[in-house]
Amino acid sequence: MATAKIGDVISFQREGKKLEGVVSGIRENSVMVQYGFSKEKDEPLTTIVNHKNYKIKK
Repeated sequence: MATAKIGDVISFQREGKKLEGVVSGIRENSVMVQYGFSKEKDEPLTTIVNHKNYKIKK
């Protein structure tokens, strides 16, 4: 399995929804992903995704 690099676009699932986001950080077992923008808080939406739970988009 290939590990994503910073700037890669990945697809993953959250709460039954398929989402896409850009990798902004890499850890040993996971990546940090920015996948949207919160107008209420005026900041990007971020989440952590385990390496086993995403696919790199081409």
